[in-house]
Amino acid sequence: MEEMDLLWIPIQKSWRLNERFYGALQGLNKDEIVTQYGEEQVHKWRRDPHELPPAITKDDERYPGHDPRYKLLTGRELPLTENLSQTMDRVLPFWHESIVPDIKLNHKVIVSGHGNSLRALIQYIDHLTDEEVTKLDLPTGVPLVYELDDQLNRIRHYYLE
Repeated sequence: MEEMDLLWIPIQKSWRLNERFYGALQGLNKDEIVTQYGEEQVHKWRRDPHELPPAITKDDERYPGHDPRYKLLTGRELPLTENLSQTMDRVLPFWHESIVPDIKLNHKVIVSGHGNSLRALIQYIDHLTDEEVTKLDLPTGVPLVYELDDQLNRIRHYYLE
């Protein structure tokens, strides 16, 4: 296999593209959560932009404030639970500060993130309503290409097959 020699391509990493924080449900088995709370409630927690899962406490070992990678973040940046709307609030500064400047320089940008951080970004770019984003399914590992105009409005988007 031929070496691609692509180490010169810049990579930016940001906690802002992390998966949303599910609070007290973080790291638990989905089937057990469904058994305890019911399918409908779990679906709301996963997809409703304003539905908050039960909060975690700061003394819980799963609280991200215990992770040294997040030691410089404030308590406001490390919520006890997070819904999709709050995920969007977390993702958009990275969009505006890091992604948009590269796009305006006509650079090709690849954004790799978790389902809900990408869902929040797509809701913003595509001006989706809360109801529309609730129904949005993103296939795992399939690139979604956006073509944007000079004002960053979507011209079209499509999945690479």
